[in-house]
Amino acid sequence: MCKTPVSKGNFREKGDRILKTEYVLPSEIEKRSFEIIESELKARIPDEIKPIVLRVIHTTADFDFADNLKFSENAVKHALEAIKSGVTIVTDTNMARAGINRAALEKLGCRAVCFMADEDVAKTASQRGITRAAASVEKAARQGFPVIYAVGNAPTALIEICESAARGEFSPALVIGAPVGFVNVIQSKEMLVNTRLPYIAAMGRKGGSTVAAAIVNALLYMAGGR
Repeated sequence: MCKTPVSKGNFREKGDRILKTEYVLPSEIEKRSFEIIESELKARIPDEIKPIVLRVIHTTADFDFADNLKFSENAVKHALEAIKSGVTIVTDTNMARAGINRAALEKLGCRAVCFMADEDVAKTASQRGITRAAASVEKAARQGFPVIYAVGNAPTALIEICESAARGEFSPALVIGAPVGFVNVIQSKEMLVNTRLPYIAAMGRKGGSTVAAAIVNALLYMAGGR
């Protein structure tokens, strides 16, 4: 017979288990979360990339990212320089764009955009039989302003970035390669790490818009001295 959990102060009884909850002030929850993450990390993370790795784990509760995140040489340095110069962050989903801290963007004179819902992007994709994600990359390449491109969903965006870079048509200040899924996801990330572009990549099948946004936020906080 299933026993309904009964609250006892800061305890919860369920079957034969007694689970003690931890009271943490709302303002301290994030800090406490990071303390727990650090205490449970099995590998030592270099200081340069540690804030990024910790924030991705905080966002996903997935410690695999301690091993899965791969950084090109001086990727963080290139990203921070671009952010401090007021870079435009282009995302491949509006979900990723919405997850980027607006106050941090404004403080640093940056902005975040997503072209996926633009009419011209939809028209290009339809006429040429390509994905909107690929058409969005083409549009970003035409803008002429410095870009950090954050990919959290569409491997076709990452593939187009790599191919455009190889043709000399697009050179983002940083590419965040974190598409999630099964079709061309691993291949697109392998393409990225074999380019000369500065990158932060979530290798393997894992990733997502939340991961892409978490990486961007970590960089913004680092640039802003948080």
